[in-house]
Amino acid sequence: MNLQTRIPLNQQTSCPIDYNSKIFLLGSCFSENIGEKLAYFKFQSAQNPYGILFHPKAIESLISGATNQKKYTEKDVFFFNERWHCFDVHSQLSSTVKQELLEKLNDAIKSTNRLLKNSTHIIITLGTSWIYRFLESDLIVANCHKVPQHKFVKELLSVNQITKSLDKIISLIKRVNPSANFIFTVSPIRHLKDGFVENQLSKSNLISALHQVKIIHDKTFYFPSYEIMMDELRDYRFYKEDMIHPNPIAINYIWEKFSESWISNEALVVTQQIMKIQKSLEHKPFNSESKEHKKFLESVQKQIKKVQEKYPEISF
Repeated sequence: MNLQTRIPLNQQTSCPIDYNSKIFLLGSCFSENIGEKLAYFKFQSAQNPYGILFHPKAIESLISGATNQKKYTEKDVFFFNERWHCFDVHSQLSSTVKQELLEKLNDAIKSTNRLLKNSTHIIITLGTSWIYRFLESDLIVANCHKVPQHKFVKELLSVNQITKSLDKIISLIKRVNPSANFIFTVSPIRHLKDGFVENQLSKSNLISALHQVKIIHDKTFYFPSYEIMMDELRDYRFYKEDMIHPNPIAINYIWEKFSESWISNEALVVTQQIMKIQKSLEHKPFNSESKEHKKFLESVQKQIKKVQEKYPEISF
């Protein structure tokens, strides 16, 4: 008896990810989950120089600034709650010192520009269609930084607005990196603070826009993270205690689906070798000076050397 419906996924034979690939992840916090997996398995990857970005207009602003080599100045930052912030980025970049924040912003611009030019695969996770517009400037913000809500107006991006934003994101990146592959996904994390119906409307707009863009642009793909969570994992045992975020079991499951679909067969073999090494390195001995433990460490070093002979860029 089959008690689960499964979403069919075909491996991408034309442009799979391997250990020579350079992967850049942008977007909502689910991109952090996938990014952590890629880092654990020692792929060449980087993620979110500006911190977590939830909606397409925030990502568009980042890409536009990076490709045009924008320079942040004092007019782009503001002081609130004893910290300096920028509406373009997540609060993890905020600082008590203005100059420090400006340095972080301009470093992020430079690193993003470099990553966009050199990446073979760009993975973008969209979280929501809801945006906040700052009334004083009439600009859409990436993060409100707990500035009082009455200073913003909340809006839902239409399918057409999202499609135009995604089209601009892809076009800007292709201008500096014509050979890049794009993997889009919708975050499986539900934004229930917006409301249950509002969350579904938001996700629906994202999905509709992504499938329109996929038709327009070549080397543009869709990975169904949201659909896997909602259908294959439709049980609250796959959520954290907040009943919103996927728990480690769900993240591992979606990672496995992503691996089957996007990582080359040769690289999958290497991931198993690396997982064995990682687990060995996490091992805590009863006696670190024992002969048995030293022998164990020698064995681990041999395994590392074997991997590094083929992939010298991998380090542990």
